[in-house]
Amino acid sequence: MLLQEATPEVYKGFIGIAGLIRKGPLDHRLQELIKIRASQLNGCAFCVDIHIGDARRQGEPEDRIHHLTVWRKSHLYDEAERAALAYTEAVTRREPVTDAMWDTLREHFPDDRELGDLVALVSLINALNLFGVPLDLRPRVRD
Repeated sequence: MLLQEATPEVYKGFIGIAGLIRKGPLDHRLQELIKIRASQLNGCAFCVDIHIGDARRQGEPEDRIHHLTVWRKSHLYDEAERAALAYTEAVTRREPVTDAMWDTLREHFPDDRELGDLVALVSLINALNLFGVPLDLRPRVRD
């Protein structure tokens, strides 16, 4: 079952929110890293596949995509990306977002809209993963 076929209005709402975030100030490459990392943690192969393709189209280098699962040990991410990825992992794993984590996010994302979009994006991708995983969505088969 595809969500867009079963309940097109709901699907359209989710996609509409994604479009609003995409138009905002949050860096597009960072948006894709967030979506990939949350999808990896949630085990959503469909979303991982889609967002890796989107990241490549945004110009994300292959080594950064490959290092995403070990981003804490990699030198390829800047401090703002690290703050965003740490927040993404905490929320995705349903762990507490500490004051220190929030302060670090605020330091790197002082613009309220940008930070709001980051928070919304993490929530949105987790919600979409909660459709993809139980519906057993799979990446398209490639030749």
